[in-house]
Amino acid sequence: MIRLILLDDHALIRRGMRDVLEAEAGMTIAGEAGSHEELQALMATTSCDVLVLDINLPGASGLDVLAALQQRADGPRTLVVSMYPEDQYAVKALRAGAWGYVNKSADSAVLVEAIRSVAQGRKYISPAIAALLVERLVAPAPTLAHERLSERELQMLVMIAQGQKLADIALQLDLSPKTVSVYRARLLEKMKLSTNAEMAHYAAKHGLL
Repeated sequence: MIRLILLDDHALIRRGMRDVLEAEAGMTIAGEAGSHEELQALMATTSCDVLVLDINLPGASGLDVLAALQQRADGPRTLVVSMYPEDQYAVKALRAGAWGYVNKSADSAVLVEAIRSVAQGRKYISPAIAALLVERLVAPAPTLAHERLSERELQMLVMIAQGQKLADIALQLDLSPKTVSVYRARLLEKMKLSTNAEMAHYAAKHGLL
C-alpha cells in the first residue's frame, strides 16, 4: 500500500486528488496539509511513502519544503504537482530534491503513474521535462533576466505581472507588506525595469503567465 500525504493550500484541489488517488488500488491518503507548518506537525505523527506537494504555498514555498526535507534522514520521496509549466519550475524542483514533477493540467492517469514511479524509487520524468533537460544541457549559460531570479523572486514576478496587488500577495504568501515591497524593488533592479506594467509585458513576452 502506497501511503500519501497531500500538501496544497487549496482544500478543493486536495479533495480532488484524494478522490482520484483513493479510487486507485494500493493507494491511501495518510494525511493532508495546507502549509509547511501544518506538514511538520503532521509528519511528527504520520509517515508516508510519497509526499505530493505544490510549489505555491503560503509562507515557505514548495521549493523551501523540498530543501528542508533534504535535511531529514527519514524524509519521504516527493512529487511536485504544480500549475506552473515545466519550463518554469521542473528543473528547479528536481535539483531541490523532488523525485518528479507533474503539471496540474495533466490527466489523472499521469499523476497516478508518477506516484507509482516515485514510490518504487524511480524518478518521474515526463517527455516535456526530458526535452527540457536536454535543451538545458546543450544551451549556453542563461542570459534572460528571469532565469537569474530565485524561486521566490520568480514567483513574485508572476504574481505582480498577473495584476495582483502587493497587499494580496503579502497575504497569500504569509509575508509582511514591507517584505513584498522589498521583493518588488529588488525585482525591478535586477531586471532593469521601472514599473509593474513593464514586468507584465516582460512576463507575457517570455511565456511566464
